[in-house]
Amino acid sequence: MTATDALGRYRGKRDFSKTAEPKGGRDGRTEQPIFVVQIHDASTLHFDFRLEADGVLKSWAVPKGPSSNPHDKRLAMPTEDHPLEYADFEGVIAEGEYGGGTVIVWDAGTCRNLTRDKRGREIPLAEALDRGHASFWLDGVKLRGGYALTRIRTKKDEGREAWLLVKEADRYASTHGTPAPTRARSALTGRTLKQVAAEAAAKGS
Repeated sequence: MTATDALGRYRGKRDFSKTAEPKGGRDGRTEQPIFVVQIHDASTLHFDFRLEADGVLKSWAVPKGPSSNPHDKRLAMPTEDHPLEYADFEGVIAEGEYGGGTVIVWDAGTCRNLTRDKRGREIPLAEALDRGHASFWLDGVKLRGGYALTRIRTKKDEGREAWLLVKEADRYASTHGTPAPTRARSALTGRTLKQVAAEAAAKGS
């Protein structure tokens, strides 16, 4: 399946004449796989965690956000694949549109797959996610070191898939959790959710 095919669900949920979100046109991979964490003030305030795999951003909604503390097990609910261009998206999705609300890029950087089989051979990230467990290394502005995503519930169990996002115990681990999203600043522009919303409102007035 190409990246374009994988984005059918993403595009089907959005009216691109009403939202500034990218439609996605790049079919391929970046030189170094990327990740992005966005804060999304929609019907519920949450973090969106996205990893590049097979030319798209595999995505999870993480209510409490990623943590640098290995003792924190963060619930992560999978959402539709997003285009690679979404990694740069900040702004306000119009009220009434899917995911309506303010979005900022809380963190972004590169991702290195660490998933191996019993013989030590690398398992491609997309395949590892299909199997239900992936380990990876993040080099971001705020998130650094090893992390793992593990599926704890399938659709067959309770109708909706669920995962856990956990920090590995390495030199980048700490006792710090995740900052309050309302006070957090964009890794791209330094703006808060409130500032992005205010600027969008001013432009529309």
